[in-house]
Amino acid sequence: MTSRLRELIQQLGEAIHESVIESEQIAGVVQDIRKHGFDVLLMLEATIGLNEVKEGENAETTVGAEGGNTFTKNDVNFLRSLRISIEGEDPENPIDDEPEADQK
Repeated sequence: MTSRLRELIQQLGEAIHESVIESEQIAGVVQDIRKHGFDVLLMLEATIGLNEVKEGENAETTVGAEGGNTFTKNDVNFLRSLRISIEGEDPENPIDDEPEADQK
């Protein structure tokens, strides 16, 4: 991992932290909890995953005819893990990260 990539990941973490700090909704809920006599300690963990996209690979796959939405293979796999189907996706021809193995 390059030092520039590490710097960008750190910036992403800082941006997430700032978003939480500046959230009026979070501040409001924390205030409500304090009104009920409790102190709040909020600890969040962010996991940042990176997948290298090699030059020449088509990482985007269009799924869903109506909205014309574009999802990556990772998006589709994540939605499937949550048991969410995508309108317009052919269940008989799923989007896979790896080609099918030859069956003998």
